[in-house]
Amino acid sequence: MRDQEPAPAARQDRRLTTRETAELLGVKPETVYAYVSRGQLTSRRGESRRGSTFDAAEVEALARRNRRESKPSSAPDELAVHTRLTLIDGDRYFFRGVDAVELATRHSYEEVAEWLWTGTLRPGARFVAPKESREAARRAVAALPELAGPVDRLRVAAVAAATSDPLRYDLSEDSVLGAARALIPTLATALPLVRGTYADGEPIAQRLWGRLSHKAPDEASLRVLDLALALLTDHDLAASTLAVRVAASARAHAYAAVSAGLGVLEGPLHGAASGLAHRMLLEVLERGSAGSVVSDELRAGRRVPGLGHRLYKGEDPRARALFAALEELPEAQPALAAARDVVATTARHTDLHANVDLALAVFTTTFGMPAEAGETVFAVARTAGWIAHALEEYGERPLRMRPTGHYVGVRPPQPLPAPSPKG
Repeated sequence: MRDQEPAPAARQDRRLTTRETAELLGVKPETVYAYVSRGQLTSRRGESRRGSTFDAAEVEALARRNRRESKPSSAPDELAVHTRLTLIDGDRYFFRGVDAVELATRHSYEEVAEWLWTGTLRPGARFVAPKESREAARRAVAALPELAGPVDRLRVAAVAAATSDPLRYDLSEDSVLGAARALIPTLATALPLVRGTYADGEPIAQRLWGRLSHKAPDEASLRVLDLALALLTDHDLAASTLAVRVAASARAHAYAAVSAGLGVLEGPLHGAASGLAHRMLLEVLERGSAGSVVSDELRAGRRVPGLGHRLYKGEDPRARALFAALEELPEAQPALAAARDVVATTARHTDLHANVDLALAVFTTTFGMPAEAGETVFAVARTAGWIAHALEEYGERPLRMRPTGHYVGVRPPQPLPAPSPKG
């Protein structure tokens, strides 16, 4: 077959221009440089021409690989996405091949985000939002009704930030990363301030804390929040991440892709799960033991919040890391004891381990945060991962995430429906 034939020596030595490379791959020129930044292509400055040149054999190999990956799988109902971002293997997960828990323990949320986006660690990375973005988001959020939840506010803030960015339709990697570094601090500071004031340029965890708790943070508690953000940056193809990739496949700009993720996140089976665990822990603390609380959950036909994860047989590694950090905080001991009581009570009959929602609930109850605080932390943290997935998807064939519906309704042709009687 042609794809298996080696290229002639003359073609192997030939160099292609950026335009020729883009045409062969069927992508835009800026996507070619996205391939370079991800290590999928190597470029070289032309000796007698302006711009970069690319090895023809390497380009053709990438084109063949892209064609193979875009072919329908043997199971047409199953959607597979090739990603270089996150691997979940056993009871561990990895960001670009690096143990994610170890990375989050040693580096800040911003540094982890940069690693996920670019594969380069930027020590001391800080994200700064332009004044126009911050002010547009705050005005839009302030206009919402009182009953608006935190994710409602974050969605509105993302849309408002988009309208202040005239370059939002530029999907080149540099432009998308610039938008990401502005959007995350915009989201973190768009929520109503409940204590203190924070300067733009401080770590995201510090700016977010003043939107979550009336209590003053110390260095140890801020570190736990930063760790939570870093641990939650990405987690393979969760439902919200898939929504982001679908939006990016249609070439929605980064702000719109993040909005798609926020829309899915609000479900009780995803981002809002930590709020259910938060309320349960408050009940356990009020009653003094987990037995009756767990019994009430089961009697109502509900699963016990904060337990079990479909991707891990053992304990969620994110929960394990957060619990270890919380153990160092004296004020967290009552909530930690309540969480252990829940796990021990359910362990009598089921083999379910704590997940990250329970660990987040320990953190949010410890510092007097509202039940929705865990959802807020989740949303701000995962924005970095959504941007990383959007960047990957911008380098793929447009509109590839278009499954075919299997129609199971009545067969046509059917007569036109008769008008329904009044009354």
